[in-house]
Amino acid sequence: MATPVLTHALEQFPSDQPAGRPAARRLGRLRTGLLIGATAALTVTVLPGTAAAVPSDAEVGQAAARVADASHQLEIVTEQLNEAKVQLEQKQAAVTGAQQAAADAQAQLDALDGQIRQLARSAYTSEGFSQLDMMLTSNSVDDFVSQLGTLDAIAGHTNDLVTQVATAADEAEAARKAADEAQSEAQKAYDDIAAQQKDLEAKIADYQRQYDALTAQQQEVVTRAHGGDTQPVPTAVSAPSGAAQVAVNTALAQVGDPYVWGAGGPDAFDCSGLTQYAYSAAGVSLPHSSSSQSRMGTPVSRSQLQPGDLVFFYSPVSHVGMYIGNGQMVHASTSGQPVKVASLDSMGSFNSARRITG
Repeated sequence: MATPVLTHALEQFPSDQPAGRPAARRLGRLRTGLLIGATAALTVTVLPGTAAAVPSDAEVGQAAARVADASHQLEIVTEQLNEAKVQLEQKQAAVTGAQQAAADAQAQLDALDGQIRQLARSAYTSEGFSQLDMMLTSNSVDDFVSQLGTLDAIAGHTNDLVTQVATAADEAEAARKAADEAQSEAQKAYDDIAAQQKDLEAKIADYQRQYDALTAQQQEVVTRAHGGDTQPVPTAVSAPSGAAQVAVNTALAQVGDPYVWGAGGPDAFDCSGLTQYAYSAAGVSLPHSSSSQSRMGTPVSRSQLQPGDLVFFYSPVSHVGMYIGNGQMVHASTSGQPVKVASLDSMGSFNSARRITG
């Protein structure tokens, strides 16, 4: 398995930040690259060397099992990274929303302040009327009462505006505080991600080295242990809704594309990247995270699965595929294996399923 796929996934993650750049712009640079929010430790045991001696069947099995386990652990970490990216994007949206709320409140405050100044000039200067003025100029009691009511109305309106100004000021301050807190949280999440980037790169490189050191026979064992079997692509799949049909067709069209940790297409995928990409073609937005996707749509039992349903594996969820009928799914299985059709039972540890549309 060639190593450039790692660069494809990692080059999208910024390794440093220019001084003085606002946090919102720094966060905006994150796209579909690897994002680190996981703290799970991954220990990969060094494989036996490739000495001239032919390894026994037991040694072959043990070596392949260790790499298969490493592959699964890396998928867990990657999906945690994907989930961290989703959370980071949500925090960035909160920052934008809070900043807009603060700007709106400040604009309202400025507008009310202008109105109050105008009323003050009208009601309490020579341009206005005092009660004595009205008494001297009124032609009748009814006229005086009417003018007094007008003055009271102006004063009451002014008091209402004063209350509105105070409320707007409080809202503006609360919005600014919310924006600051959201910005701080988003920045901390970004800093945590950046701090762990090199650690993930080292783990991926170590897994890559160990996988490449395996014989073809050992690599096949790894594939069967974690990637599942490979079955022919069905000639036709009928989904229950138009959106599900587009998603199924799109996912099947990616069969043969490589697996890359953290990738979301169009030429390489991880498991949740594939399902996100497929449903995006149908106009349905899904987060790039198997964990987040497992909370989307509506739950469906395994016995009621229909093409287009998403199927999840392990506990907690760390792998997702798309059901296509006849006990089969299409999924981006594991590093070293392309997107493929496989039996639903080939992964083991079935967790749950969700119906996204229909």
